[in-house]
Amino acid sequence: MKLATCQGDKRMTARQADVVLVGGGVMSATLGMMLRQLDPSLDIVMVERLDHVAHESTDGWNNAGTGHAGYCELNYTPETKDGDVEIERALKINASFEISLQLWSYLVEQGILPKPTEFINPTPHQSFVWGKDNVAYLKRRHERLSAHHLFRDMEYTESPELLKEWMPLVVKHRDPMQAVAATRVSHGSDVDFGSLTRNMVSYLQKQPNFELMLSHPVKTLAQRDNGRWKVRVRDENTGETKKLEAGFVFLGAGGGALPLLQKSGIEEARGYGGFPVSGQWLVCQKPEIVKQHNSKVYGKAPVGSPPMSVPHLDTRIIDGKPALLFGPYAGFTTRFLKQGSMFDLFGSVKSSNIRSMLSVSKNNMDLTRYLIGEVFQSHEDRVESLRNFYPDANEEDWRLQMAGQRVQIIKRTPDGSGKLEFGTEIVASGDGTLAALLGASPGASTAVHAMIDVIERCFPERIKSDDWQEAMRRMVPSYGQSLVDNEALLTEVRQRTLTTLGLKP
Repeated sequence: MKLATCQGDKRMTARQADVVLVGGGVMSATLGMMLRQLDPSLDIVMVERLDHVAHESTDGWNNAGTGHAGYCELNYTPETKDGDVEIERALKINASFEISLQLWSYLVEQGILPKPTEFINPTPHQSFVWGKDNVAYLKRRHERLSAHHLFRDMEYTESPELLKEWMPLVVKHRDPMQAVAATRVSHGSDVDFGSLTRNMVSYLQKQPNFELMLSHPVKTLAQRDNGRWKVRVRDENTGETKKLEAGFVFLGAGGGALPLLQKSGIEEARGYGGFPVSGQWLVCQKPEIVKQHNSKVYGKAPVGSPPMSVPHLDTRIIDGKPALLFGPYAGFTTRFLKQGSMFDLFGSVKSSNIRSMLSVSKNNMDLTRYLIGEVFQSHEDRVESLRNFYPDANEEDWRLQMAGQRVQIIKRTPDGSGKLEFGTEIVASGDGTLAALLGASPGASTAVHAMIDVIERCFPERIKSDDWQEAMRRMVPSYGQSLVDNEALLTEVRQRTLTTLGLKP
């Protein structure tokens, strides 16, 4: 451990490091893993406010585990006013997920990750709609997507017989006169991001020059004149304040990243705010029901609901145990983390973002009312919405489970007002010494693509070197090339990843 005496405080010494990763979730773990492969000599410290890693948004019960690939999520392919379907976002997300699959395949091949079934399992991704207009939309969506090589394996059907095969619980005892349609990609997956992250961190802990500090929330964050960052953390077990100093800091703390970014004081953080949203699932673990459904079935979001509330009936395998989840049921909250404070939202209001936050609040009153209404739904109301996907659902077979918190980005617009963003964004300091990831879905599924962005922006000279370029292509063979534009490359990497990860249908 490297120590240095801090100026102005002779009693406290600073733990010197090359990199400090704040947060023990999938983003920090992915960045730590990639930096370790790029340069094993880097001294890396990971600090986590809770007593174990991957317990907030990364935990298996706190996210959909869909491995968001754009296959079934209809909110990624909005319908245009003229009846066409926009597919650009779905293409981008799908290509990003393919990048994640490449890194995970490499880590499996190197023996760094365990057998794939401990963190990823084959689960078809399906979309299901009802009503004449929605059927027309889904058919057009399939036409547009399946014409592109990224989605060439997508199937479409309106056949009752085929639907019984694809999703028996969904179509059983459904009105035979109701117009319905579905699409299916058989090589979809269910990802236990909690298990994935814990396995990556476990590996890192066994390597030299890596330290994990649990129960150590960050209290202050400031940049020295020499460009290095001073990070004060508090040991929750002893009450002791400790000091870290690093050349690069990554804020990958989920909903907690925004307050930490504000603590940093970097100019690039000005104007950013957060809109917190809570979530809940209905969960069924009755074996006789669970075994009848092996897919993720996504529908269309109700009118007025936020994109993260797209209803879906999911097969999940968490910690090796199968279950069915339905939801999520969004709700209004002022917490930024599941184990956060009710004052998180109010504490994030600063002079630099108050105008953008008030603007978003004023312009999204319908959304706020919707979220508050979701909170007060009864169990009977929630099961009734489940019956749109599973007509025979019984209330006693399902229990309510809290999901993770999501903090959507509020971003200042050129006119000084604010805009609510549904996605993720990297905010980095101009000198590349600090970066933070804000936002939510598609989040974890695109972690590798996001962390490549961090590396390119914050280690610009090193990533140009031959050794880093070679190491990056070992981890992600498609690095530097476009899977959206290069069909032959996509075919090659997908063949490898589906085989290595056991996802071939």
